[in-house]
Amino acid sequence: MAMTITEKILAEHAGLDKVVPGQLITAQLDLALANDITGPVSIREFEKFGVETVWDKTKVALVPDHFTPNKDIASAELSKALREFAKKQGIVHYWEQGRVGVEHCLLPEQGVTLPGDVIIGADSHTCTYGALGAFATGVGSTDLAAGMATGEAWFRIPESIKFIFKGTNFQPWVSGKDLILYTIGKIGVDGARYRSMEFTGEGIAALSMDGRLTMCNMAVEAGAKNGIIPPDEKTLAYVNERAKRPYKVYHSDPDAQYVEVYEWDVADIPLQVAFPHLPENAKPVSEGKGIKIDQVVIGSCTNGRLEDMQVAAQILKGQKVHGDVRLIVIPGTQDIYKQAMQEGLIDIFIDAGAVVSTPTCGPCLGGYMGILAKGERALSTTNRNFVGRMGHPESEVYLSGPAVAAASAVTGEISHPEEVL
Repeated sequence: MAMTITEKILAEHAGLDKVVPGQLITAQLDLALANDITGPVSIREFEKFGVETVWDKTKVALVPDHFTPNKDIASAELSKALREFAKKQGIVHYWEQGRVGVEHCLLPEQGVTLPGDVIIGADSHTCTYGALGAFATGVGSTDLAAGMATGEAWFRIPESIKFIFKGTNFQPWVSGKDLILYTIGKIGVDGARYRSMEFTGEGIAALSMDGRLTMCNMAVEAGAKNGIIPPDEKTLAYVNERAKRPYKVYHSDPDAQYVEVYEWDVADIPLQVAFPHLPENAKPVSEGKGIKIDQVVIGSCTNGRLEDMQVAAQILKGQKVHGDVRLIVIPGTQDIYKQAMQEGLIDIFIDAGAVVSTPTCGPCLGGYMGILAKGERALSTTNRNFVGRMGHPESEVYLSGPAVAAASAVTGEISHPEEVL
């Protein structure tokens, strides 16, 4: 029976020859992930089970990235709970401040997430790892606790939607962020509800791994259970530099069944900006012209990777941040930060007038490092622009890729890069 890549991964991890959409299964896990917000909740639930140890200390990842360095006593207590549990259990994949990064940038970089894996994470953007050809999805803290205890999780097999991006004639500066914002703009924030979003085509093959990770990261913003890109030579080149254990590559059968198929030519997709207060409010950047902004954030698990830093620096080199704008740049991991320094990108950011931060999720969730006041407006490379997402409920968040964000930081209003170059 023909199956999609998602169905094949879940079937094998459930010990079944085949699965069909809607079927309930219990699958073996390759990784269970939590951060400093969700981890302590999962730990409390885990301890209620009366289980002494996690099922496999090499297959649990605990990443203190949301409020680190700690911003207050409450966040310090959360980090302490995570730290002590990791030490008690001998968790292999735990990184202390100074070595940690934004989880969805850090884990692929460190070779912890691999093709063919089944991964659950108490973080909705766990779907990022689909870019490697893994089935990865967000779960609640209680499900994560059960996963840490048993090494298993239950799933309902999702229906799959195929998104074919034709051609490689990208418009200037268009990136994976623009493709996914365009997609969500077309299908809406519930357009893929509990479905698998499978991205394919020449346009996807042309994207870097950084761009693919960005695309799969935002599958959940369309309501998807997971986003996934079948591995190719580019995937394997990325993975083989990092993998410390065996992995298995899966592909969809040519006659696999999809509930919907969308086809777009990348040549028809301009730079995108998602207007408040939903990612589905994506529009060509030209429609944002004249909208003044108070703050720009370049970073997060969506666009905090080296390629994003390089694009931003290319636009900001020799420029100055507008006098009415605060620009905050956050490399996603220490390795990305170090590479950005070696390439001179950090100098460019500082010379332009930016704040450069150690890796953290801080401003994305309205935590710290860039809270918006009443009436303020931000343009951000993060992945959500819900009401109050980055601060006051009467603030506004617009979403874009790093090219539009950097250009807008210079002009003080939403701008196409060609306006500053």
